[in-house]
Amino acid sequence: MSEHKGPISRTRRFTRLASMTAKVATNYTRERVTSVFRGEEATEEARQAVHLANGELIAKTLGELKGAVMKIGQMASAGADLLPSELSEPLKALQKDAPPMPYEVIAEQIERELGQPPELLFKSFEKEPFASASIGQVHRAITDDGREVVVKVQYPGVDQACDSDLKQLKFVLKMSGVSRNHRRSFDALFEEIRDRLHEELDYCNEADNVRLFGELHKDDDYIVVPKVVGERSSQRVLTLTFEGGDRLEELATYPQETRDLIGERLYRMSLSQIFVHRAVHADPNPGNYAFRPDGTIVLYDFGCVKHVSEEVVKLFADIIASGMNEDYQAMEEAMVKIGARLVDGPPVPESFYVAWREDMMTPCVSEPIYDFANADLHERAPKRLRASIKYINSFQLPVQIAYLNRVVGGYYDHLRTFTPRVPWRDLVASYVFEASSLERNTAW
Repeated sequence: MSEHKGPISRTRRFTRLASMTAKVATNYTRERVTSVFRGEEATEEARQAVHLANGELIAKTLGELKGAVMKIGQMASAGADLLPSELSEPLKALQKDAPPMPYEVIAEQIERELGQPPELLFKSFEKEPFASASIGQVHRAITDDGREVVVKVQYPGVDQACDSDLKQLKFVLKMSGVSRNHRRSFDALFEEIRDRLHEELDYCNEADNVRLFGELHKDDDYIVVPKVVGERSSQRVLTLTFEGGDRLEELATYPQETRDLIGERLYRMSLSQIFVHRAVHADPNPGNYAFRPDGTIVLYDFGCVKHVSEEVVKLFADIIASGMNEDYQAMEEAMVKIGARLVDGPPVPESFYVAWREDMMTPCVSEPIYDFANADLHERAPKRLRASIKYINSFQLPVQIAYLNRVVGGYYDHLRTFTPRVPWRDLVASYVFEASSLERNTAW
């Protein structure tokens, strides 16, 4: 683990990112030039090797720089539809806690924001961080009136460096070839990411989100949302009541019945946010959840919230519902409307959608109880994507539902880690067909 003496200056950040960009570009250029002299199989092996090497280089650099670029790296690691798996795999290391900033840096930031050092603002304040992430870190404390709280402090300079960081990273990802066919949708996706990041860097906005989700889930007694301590919060410091629980990886020690209950509740929570509230807790990082032996789910980190229009929710529901009904004409129509299917692209046969349904919708169309101990969607998905390469000019990244796909994929990964048995099919159907214009096929 590398030592951090303090925030990296904007000039040094730019230099580090530019150096990374040059190395990545050189690696890809060398691979493309030498591919002229190799056979198809050797070329594919070489391409995978360069993706892996560049992924490791990108992960190392982003992890050291933190900030917006590390956040994008975390997103990319979960985005099988965004990056080649060999490139995204090394980025999964960014999901872990980042090395913390020194206490002195954190204390100075708190004093800048709240006018006094933490020792005067709190009855006690732990110098060792409770958690550290890409754009800030969290410290436990006790208020003067005795409340246990967590204090989230944004790293100095992260917000000012956001846009320039994103420009560099966008260029690096283009070097990998991910935008070669659909530059417009790729650019739109980065604009979407930029907008969400600017919201995430505003802790006043996050405080509003915490209050919103507390209201949305007030009747869900199995969901715990912390409360905002407004007098100890600002644009770059957010203080919330402390709500404890076990980490995601600790769920493996829970009894199977409890894991089943949490698995169902976790997915029910995400479905209600998408299809009922249309406000989605859109950062499925494992550290943003905690769990208790009674089946309670604790939510953390409300910086990234995606508000979805009623029209987009309906189209998203139509895509899933049509797949469950095996109505492939309705599926294509919904994908056209949402921007995923290009009307001027080559025609796509029904067999493509049949194969896509079988591989990508397994939990939704399998037996009533889906056992995540046998989950293999993460193995099927890359193979299906590679098999679909000939239809690459018929589809593009659906920007409007990029964050929804991120949430769905994130929850799948979470459930796979503690192997619950979930009534996925009927649970999905109960929300999807309520939001969709399609009726449920009585055949199943």
